[in-house]
Amino acid sequence: MNITTDRPTFVTHLECSLTGERYEADRLHGLSRAGRPLLVRYDLDAVGSSLSRDALASRETDLWRWRELLPVRHTASIVSLGEIETPLIPIPRSGGANVLVKDEGRLPTGSFKARGLVMAVAMAKELGVTRIAMPTNGNAGAALAAYATRIGIETIIFCPDDTPEVNVREIAAQGARVWRVNGLIDDCGAIVGKGAAEGRWFDFSTLKEPYRIEGKKTMGLELAAQGGWTLPDAIFYPTGGGTGLIGMWKAFDELEKLGWIGPERPRMYAVQASGCAPIVRAFEAGEEHAERWEDASTVAAGIRVPKAVGDFLILRAVRESGGQALAVGDPAILQAVDDCARKDGLLMCPEGGATLAAYKQAVKTGLVDEDERVVLFNCATGLKYPMPEAPWTLDRHAPIDFDAL
Repeated sequence: MNITTDRPTFVTHLECSLTGERYEADRLHGLSRAGRPLLVRYDLDAVGSSLSRDALASRETDLWRWRELLPVRHTASIVSLGEIETPLIPIPRSGGANVLVKDEGRLPTGSFKARGLVMAVAMAKELGVTRIAMPTNGNAGAALAAYATRIGIETIIFCPDDTPEVNVREIAAQGARVWRVNGLIDDCGAIVGKGAAEGRWFDFSTLKEPYRIEGKKTMGLELAAQGGWTLPDAIFYPTGGGTGLIGMWKAFDELEKLGWIGPERPRMYAVQASGCAPIVRAFEAGEEHAERWEDASTVAAGIRVPKAVGDFLILRAVRESGGQALAVGDPAILQAVDDCARKDGLLMCPEGGATLAAYKQAVKTGLVDEDERVVLFNCATGLKYPMPEAPWTLDRHAPIDFDAL
C-alpha cells in the first residue's frame, strides 16, 4: 500500500513482541498471530538525520513535538485536546529531597490515559475505523470517549459495575455509550473480544492494538528531555495493563539508538496493589507470564487488572532494569495519598499514592537509597476520586470562638 505522507514519519513496520515476526505498516492490526502485542518500529537512522536534540528543544513542549518518533502519517489525522508535557513536582516532605512526581493529571480528561488514546484514535482515523469498543476501569474510557467523539468515531465502553460514578458519568457525558458489567475489567474485555470477533467493532483493549504504546512512550521521552538527557535512578510506575512501563522502556531504547542518551537505565519498579498483584507474584516466582489474579480487590481501581496481555513485556523490562515488582496494601495507599496532600499540597489519585507507598517501602527495605533520584508517576488527578469528609462546620448564628479555630 502506498501512502502519501504530509508529515515527517519514519515507521518501517510492526513487529510481534514475542516472536519478532514482521507485519506491514499502514494496515489495521490487532494482536499478532501469536496472540501478543505488536510493536511499531522506526528507521531510527533516518530520524537521527532529520532531527537533532537542539531542533527538538526549539519546539513547543507538547506530546506532538516528538512527531518523528510517532506513527501518525497525516496531519489531518491528528486529534488533540491539548496534550502538554506534564511537570515534575517535588514532594520533599512526604517523599524526600530527591523525589519527583510526574503529574499526569494535568493531561486532557485528567489522566495519562490521554497519551495512549490520543495516538490510538488518531491511527484509527487514519486506518478507517468507524466503530470502537473498549473495556475500562474508568479513566481510559473517559479519554477514548473524548477523542473518538471529537472526530466522529462511534464508541461503546464496558466497565465493572463498581467503577467510580464520576468516571461512568464522564464517559457518557463525552458522547460514548457506556455499560456497567457485573464483573472485573477482563470480564468486560471478554465482551469486547466477542463483539470484535463478530465484526461489530474494533477492539481497543489495552495492547490489543499497536498504537497506545506509542502514545504512552512519550512519558519516557519527556523524562529524558526534562532531565537534560539524563534519566533518573529509579521509576515507580502504577501497573495494571502496564502499557506506560512498556512504552517508556521502548522509548529509552529508541533514544539510545539515536545517540541522545547512554546505556544507563532507571530501575523500573512495577507497583501493584496487594489485592491484585499478578505481576508481583510472577516476578517473585521467576515466571515469564502472570496467571490471572482471582477475586481482585483494591481502592486503586486503575491497577485492578487481574491479567495483562503484555505481562511478559512488563516482567522483561523490570528484570532487565534491575528493578522489582512491588505490592502495597490499601491502607498504605490511602495513607500516602493523605500524606502527599497534607504535607506537599499535591492531591494524588490512589494509583499514584501506591507509587509513593511503594517508594517508602523500598527505602525501608534498602531497595532504594534516599540519595537516589526517583520519579513517581501520579497517573490521574485526585479530584476524580472519593475524598474523606471535611467535618468542620460553623453555625453562622452562633458566636465565633476564634481561639478554637
